[in-house]
Formats: sequence, structure tokens, C-alpha cells
Amino acid sequence: MADVANEDERWLVVNGRRWRRTDPCLPDEVVAALTSHLGRGRSGVRTAKAAGDDAAVAAARRRVDLAKHGLGERGSRWWDDPEADRIDRARAALADLARLDATDEPDAETDAPADT
Repeated sequence: MADVANEDERWLVVNGRRWRRTDPCLPDEVVAALTSHLGRGRSGVRTAKAAGDDAAVAAARRRVDLAKHGLGERGSRWWDDPEADRIDRARAALADLARLDATDEPDAETDAPADT
């Protein structure tokens, strides 16, 4: 496969540590949505750790992992895959995250106040 990105486009170095950059072929709205999930996940990890809630930590880490895979920052190296596959992977991660949101929401019927 042809080289789709040079080294500067692939990696970000912070304090001497190399981090994989977000896949540059992803549409802006997909990156924004995945980045929002990433922030929510990281915040959730902090909150759950402070509360000592191991199950919540695991759930928040799952959100972080899905978002980072969707962004191309984890998993297979985005520059080795065809662009269409990379976009499909990002959209699949968003769908998985939407399913997480759907299961995290309280059930309106069971949480509604009782009629008096």
C-alpha cells in the first residue's frame, strides 16, 4: 500500500512520548462526536475512581477505548488501511457508543414519579 501519511502526520510527541494522531481522513463531525465521547469517558473514569466504583471505571474505560479506536488512535494503524475502511470503523465506533448511551439512560417508565 502506498504511504498515505508522513511521520509528522502520524505521530504527536508530548514530553518525549509518542502518541498516534487522529486519522486525518475522518469527517469533522465524526471526529467531533468521537472526541466528545472520549472526554465523557475520561471524565467518567476520574469520577468513578474517586467514588471507588470499579464497575463504573470499567464502563468509562470502555467508552474511552471505543472512541480512541474510532479516532484511529488505537487498534490497527490507520495509514495501513484503505480510507473507506477507516471511515467505516469510525462510524461503527459511534454506533457502539450510541448503544452504550441507550443502555445508560434510565428507563422513563420505571423512574417516573408515581401518580398520587
